Amino acid sequence: MRKNLKEARQRAGMTQKEVAEYLHISERHYKYMESGQIIGNVELWDKLEDLFKIHQRNLREIL
Repeated sequence: MRKNLKEARQRAGMTQKEVAEYLHISERHYKYMESGQIIGNVELWDKLEDLFKIHQRNLREIL
């Protein structure tokens, strides 16, 4: 699980659905990214970095 990504989303007060809409992807796709089941492309991680103001290397870490 990408605990840092989940925690960043929760700190921002956002649901998985809201983040998925921001990224223009399905909620399922985002859930798989957050759970660590899929990697996701660089453009998505760039957007997440901008959204949460946390370096994507930290967001991508699987714990």
